[in-house]
Amino acid sequence: MPLAFVFPGQGSQAVGMGRDLAASFPAAREVFEAVDETLKQNLSRLMFEGPAEELTLTANAQPALMAVSLAVLRVLEQEGGFDLKSRVALVAGHSLGEYSALAAALTFDVPTAARLLRLRGDAMQKAVPAGMGAMAALLGAEMAQAAAICARAAEGPEGRHEIVEAANDNGGGQVVISGHRGAVERAVELAKAEGIKRAMLLPVSAPFHSSLMAPAADAMAEALAQAELRPPVVPLVANVSAAKATDPAEIRELLVRQVTGTVRWRECVGTMLELGVDRFVEIGSGKVLTGLAKRLAPDAQAMSVGSPADIEAFLKSL
Repeated sequence: MPLAFVFPGQGSQAVGMGRDLAASFPAAREVFEAVDETLKQNLSRLMFEGPAEELTLTANAQPALMAVSLAVLRVLEQEGGFDLKSRVALVAGHSLGEYSALAAALTFDVPTAARLLRLRGDAMQKAVPAGMGAMAALLGAEMAQAAAICARAAEGPEGRHEIVEAANDNGGGQVVISGHRGAVERAVELAKAEGIKRAMLLPVSAPFHSSLMAPAADAMAEALAQAELRPPVVPLVANVSAAKATDPAEIRELLVRQVTGTVRWRECVGTMLELGVDRFVEIGSGKVLTGLAKRLAPDAQAMSVGSPADIEAFLKSL
């Protein structure tokens, strides 16, 4: 049964994540210790104990979520004898999860992924002054409808143009928009007027995956140019192209474009289905991508693997 491993993005973090893994498996502890050492921070204690508001900060949440995903993978490899290269057809990750996917596929090592994600989180936070940007979820909207709403909402008072764009096309009638706060708020009101089932602002600190993130994209271009990237041992299905990628130079470019571009998750899942995948396994914290897979690919199997019990169940299912 062709497998895809998918890796969660921001919003899947929760206080306590990874704690049971660390208590049960030396392989997981090694990953957490490597990330702590790389970042010169006791990030694992923050993951295990909180506080939630500190864990939720972009610069902490991004490397923390990667650490949990790679800890799960290392346990599968060392305890279960699981070989990613021979058992998994494709990898993909939602936003920051793309770095987790690439670390899993050995494009870069865990310390490099941690450094890049810490830089990415800091750069995304600093790209736009606090309060200037916002994001909102349109539930019950399809991509074309959301794009039309954004186009209308971009025209502000006195003809002033503001930015509001589709940030995530998650599928199943779930589109996230991002941009200037005023434009996002206008889009929410327009969506409600059009009968969209639910439109709501999200509790995020910056307008991610919009063109307002251009300064962060520049910072990532510089950092990625200096990082060593190897061809992934399993092909990546990339967020911004929704296509397979294996060339390190192309992957660098895709990771830079991803900072300002739309996460085309609905199309990514479609690509994986077209390439023969019929089982999606979410590796790490939470079950967001498992839920999306069940809606987007109802004929495929989907499961999440984030705890010792999940690991046991997954290995038994092979």
